Amino acid sequence: MGAASPDIGLYIHIPFCARKCRYCDFVSWPGMEDAWEPYINAVIKELEQKSEMARQRRVVSIFLGGGTPSLLPGSAIQRIMEAARKHYSLLPDTETTIEANPGTLDHDRLRAYREAGINRLSIGLQAWQNHLLEFMGRIHKASEFDEAVFMAQDHGFSNINADIIFGIPYQTMEDWLETISRVLSCQIPHVSCYSLTVEEGTRFGKLKQEGIWPEPDEDLEREMYRAAIDVFGEAGFEQYEISNMAKPHYRCRHNMNYWLRGEYLGFGVAAHSFFNQARFANTPDLRLYMESVERGNAALSEYYYISNEEALSESMILGLRLTEGIDLDELSSVYRTDVRKKYGKKLADLAERELVELNGSVVRLTKRGMDFANQVFVEFI
Repeated sequence: MGAASPDIGLYIHIPFCARKCRYCDFVSWPGMEDAWEPYINAVIKELEQKSEMARQRRVVSIFLGGGTPSLLPGSAIQRIMEAARKHYSLLPDTETTIEANPGTLDHDRLRAYREAGINRLSIGLQAWQNHLLEFMGRIHKASEFDEAVFMAQDHGFSNINADIIFGIPYQTMEDWLETISRVLSCQIPHVSCYSLTVEEGTRFGKLKQEGIWPEPDEDLEREMYRAAIDVFGEAGFEQYEISNMAKPHYRCRHNMNYWLRGEYLGFGVAAHSFFNQARFANTPDLRLYMESVERGNAALSEYYYISNEEALSESMILGLRLTEGIDLDELSSVYRTDVRKKYGKKLADLAERELVELNGSVVRLTKRGMDFANQVFVEFI
């Protein structure tokens, strides 16, 4: 919880995509093929440069996110993984995930991933209806998700996640239930369900600013969320975090490490790290990132040390995302402060509003709290 294990995660950011989705506010760019090679070289160099820091640490998880990492040739991913292996001490069963889009996976890439030691795929389905995919600016067709999953299973991948989104304008409950049933028919052990958030600076954000965004129905959104938890639950999935459900033994270790405030190092443009009680991030400027690494400098755009007070507040917010909740007595001993006393009034108020429930020393979100989680988190900022 607070005194996390000495094990760490590695996050590697691949900022390239085939086309920018209309809701995406991640640091990523389409059509930059010329930058691929120098960028990969920079990431490999950064892996080497930061390895001193992690000398005494074991790596329990690696996550290649983006962008669309599966856009790169398999050999590029192999080179990145070789560098990680060479400079860090990976556990024999390190969970190693790559994000992929349907339509970008093929036999050569999957073969290369297996050889590189990647053992988990996270595939962005988002919705099963082609008109919704088109509306969101996705470039794949729904049927390509099935193809990608079956191909991956052929190559021996059993640990596969699907990302799906609800609360999309024009999405009906029937659409949502169809998406869920298609995911279930693929026999995969993990699913992440997100509600569509409209971020500033995205195509959708612009529509909202101009007042022409078709606001989805909030009640329907909540019903969709409930339906997902129920239907996946009946199929043997356990909801272990607000947006994540898994079959037994298939929780995402990399994300669990985030929620438990474990440490991790980030590599690549705009990548974030949390290490030795500090949070820091690389510059989101691609050229500046590559030039800094080339010169052997840290490419940081921010660095701040986390005080004990902030750490406790983070532990509350992150820990409440988990369905198991948080043990206040445990937190009190980690932070040497009476957490129950400190947050007593807030917790009592949240319990009265039926947003959290206290069971002994464990506090967790109620079903209603899951729906209005941000109202809860705001209390601990």
